[in-house]
Amino acid sequence: MDEIEIKRAKGTGAKFAYETIRDEILSLALRPGALLDETSLAERFTMSRSPVREALIRLAGEDLVVMLANRSTIVAPIDVTSFPKYIEALDIAQRMNTRLAAELRTEADLKAITQRQKEFVAAVKTGKHLAMSEANKLFHMAVADAGKNPYLTAFYERLLDQGRRMLHLHFQYIERTHDGYLLTDEHVEMLEAIRARDVARADALAAAHTRQYRDNFITYMQENYSAPMPLGTPQPI
Repeated sequence: MDEIEIKRAKGTGAKFAYETIRDEILSLALRPGALLDETSLAERFTMSRSPVREALIRLAGEDLVVMLANRSTIVAPIDVTSFPKYIEALDIAQRMNTRLAAELRTEADLKAITQRQKEFVAAVKTGKHLAMSEANKLFHMAVADAGKNPYLTAFYERLLDQGRRMLHLHFQYIERTHDGYLLTDEHVEMLEAIRARDVARADALAAAHTRQYRDNFITYMQENYSAPMPLGTPQPI
C-alpha cells in the first residue's frame, strides 16, 4: 500500500488538508469507516480546525466521507452489496464512451489517448497505486472526451471516482497474481480499436475490461473476506 508523505503544501490549509486526506482515503491508508477527528487532524497538519472542516465538507460532497448527525465524520464505507449495480452502470458508461470514441475520434484525440496510455504504463511501473488509479482515470477520460458527449463523460467520470478505492484492491490482486500485463495490454487494444474506428471491437473490449475488473475484485474479496458476493453481468447495449 502506498505511503502518503505528509508535508505542508503551498497555498491554503484547506487545499492541503483536502488533498492529503483524499489521497489517504483513495489509497486505503485511511480505511473505510475510520473516524476523522477534526481536532486530531488539525494538530497533525498544524492548522486550525476551520480548514480541516472545509476539507471534510468538500470530501463529503465527493462521497468519500460521511458526516454523521452527532457531528462525527467517518471515511465512507465501501458498500460491497451494491457492487453488482455499480458494475452494471460502469459497464454501460464504459462501453458507450468507448464506442463513441471509435466512431467520432479525431487525430488530436488519438494523440491525447496515446499520451495518457504512456503515462499509465509509466505509473504501473512505479507500483504506486495512487498514481496508477489517477493515470487509469485520465486514460479513460481521454477516451470519453473523444466521444464528444459531455453528459456521458460526466457520468463516467463520477463512476470512475466512486470506484477508485475498489480499484486499489483490484491492483493488489493483479500484483499478487503477477497478471500485470492485463493492466496495460487491454488499454492498448482499446486504443487500437478506436484508431481503426472499429466500433464493435471497441465495445467488446470495453465490456471485457469491465468484466476483468469485476472478476478480480470479487475474487480478491472472497479470498480475503470469505463472504459470498453476487456477480453483475454486463448486458447488451
